[in-house]
Amino acid sequence: MNILVSSCLLGLDCRYCAGSSYSESVAALSKSHTLIPVCPEQMGGLPTPRAPLERADGKVVDKDGRDFTAPMEKGAGEVLKVANLLSCTHAITKSKSPSCGCGIIYDGTFSRHLIEGNGVMTQRLLDAGIEVTDENHLSRYL
Repeated sequence: MNILVSSCLLGLDCRYCAGSSYSESVAALSKSHTLIPVCPEQMGGLPTPRAPLERADGKVVDKDGRDFTAPMEKGAGEVLKVANLLSCTHAITKSKSPSCGCGIIYDGTFSRHLIEGNGVMTQRLLDAGIEVTDENHLSRYL
């Protein structure tokens, strides 16, 4: 099975801080599945490193209120193209991220407060019928 995976979970230094969120558990899935790394922020044209972003009132903003929704939407669209091209029906994404978060994201106040919701890319994938989970909920793949 081809599975989309947030690139940072596979050790690529693409997070806002130019680091990764390497997950040994996610990487180990490559023994039984084909993992397709994607970074919607980079695919949308955002640089690395970049300012931290959060979702607020339907937009993606930095702590100064600058709107980054357009590149996040563009990146989500590019990831969906990859999913369709490679027949991906599942995705494993980075928790809490404004693009990749699945079920819980930061609330846009930059106070580390979490709320229910999905990142931009995750929502686009779910809307397209792709099953999405984050790195903390891998039981279906083990």
